[in-house]
Amino acid sequence: MRRSRHGIHTAACASLENESSLLRMQSVCHCCDWIRHHYGHLSSEYLSLLDQMGGDITKQNAPVFFPTSLYRHIDDAEFEDKVRFLKETIYQITKLFDGNMKSVTWDKKNLDDFLNILERQLENLNSCVSPAMKPERRLKRYFKKLNKNVLRKMNYSAQAWELIRKETKRHLQRLDILAAQMY
Repeated sequence: MRRSRHGIHTAACASLENESSLLRMQSVCHCCDWIRHHYGHLSSEYLSLLDQMGGDITKQNAPVFFPTSLYRHIDDAEFEDKVRFLKETIYQITKLFDGNMKSVTWDKKNLDDFLNILERQLENLNSCVSPAMKPERRLKRYFKKLNKNVLRKMNYSAQAWELIRKETKRHLQRLDILAAQMY
């Protein structure tokens, strides 16, 4: 019997590679079905809750430019990169909402429901993305700036949180478009 460089039978390696590919393909198929049939429903739920948890969305602009170029870039990406981008953006949003929210005047139940649904969306997307895949650095940097230049600089004020709610809505709406384009 022939052995590979590492002392493992070549046939066994080929079998493991095929099994690994098959499992990955099944995972991707499951992910495709989940995004196709459930992503939009959960998305419409948390967008509705985002609107309902406070008054009108502020007209004020955040001091950090929305990363339109990142969304344009991801529009042309492969399926797995798009899923990773969906997951990473939702993850970054959940991190934003993990800050000091004492000054928030939003409806507590709607806020909790919003965050729970967002977490559920994130869990499902996590199951679709290989842990080995690195997050988009520019996206991560954008959210760090948003945290620093809005929340921290404005001392986690109610006004700062309203800006975050506005930016969150923009991201979630843009992610909806991205998910819809995946099919």
